[in-house]
Amino acid sequence: MRANDKTFAGAIPEIYDKYMVPMLFAPYAADLARRVVAAPVRDVLETAAGSGAVTRVLAPLLPAEARFVVTDLNPPMLEQAKRQQGGEARIEWQVADALDLPFPDVSFDAVCCQFGVMFFPDRVKGYAEARRVLRPGGRFLFNVWDRIEENVFADIVFRAAGRLLPEAPPQFMARTPHGHGNPDTLRAELMAAGFETCEIEKLTLTSRAQEASHPAIALTRGTPMFGELIPHGEDLVQRVIETATQDIRDRFGSGAVSAPMQAYVVTAA
Repeated sequence: MRANDKTFAGAIPEIYDKYMVPMLFAPYAADLARRVVAAPVRDVLETAAGSGAVTRVLAPLLPAEARFVVTDLNPPMLEQAKRQQGGEARIEWQVADALDLPFPDVSFDAVCCQFGVMFFPDRVKGYAEARRVLRPGGRFLFNVWDRIEENVFADIVFRAAGRLLPEAPPQFMARTPHGHGNPDTLRAELMAAGFETCEIEKLTLTSRAQEASHPAIALTRGTPMFGELIPHGEDLVQRVIETATQDIRDRFGSGAVSAPMQAYVVTAA
């Protein structure tokens, strides 16, 4: 992972929330929230919350007396999450590094993280921090994308960008969000962090968008891939969007489009 792989600033949080959340993250957020409340919880921590896709689903599912702490390392993304959530007094919002959590040991019944562990510079350290703040019997629940070839819209946009910039093809999508979905590696890293059990489930869902341009815009302008493209000019960014849009239309038709997406859901205890 490179330094700019964690840069979610400028217009990215708004684009991310408008296009990527309904297209990619909302279906997995509903699944992860359901898993969090499948066992009794009183104190819940969300790390790398992004723009709050899980937060919005999980908050109403928690018991009225529950404490819900929502964190992210990136202030613009956390501010976007707060705006989208609206006023909810029981949610505690805090900028925090998942690798150095500012909470005492054994503070939470569950820690959840939606598509965030891929951005950890040291995943074992991040997992160990989640374990440190969990109470005995507590659970760490997270999801991670499978390889890019199993996530059709991402793969189409990634390949379009590579064709248009062959001398320096953008690698963010394959390198970071889709570069860590290996069950054996996930299990080994969690065991190295001190977890005793680990369940990993492959979950294939459907990604839907109102039109073919939405995946192209989302993945080009709503992720750090934008930082790989923009040094080559705004014209190139727009050409990637237009090319990927046409590629999606050629494969799935005009109007609303849908395609498979695949991730692993992990529960460690």
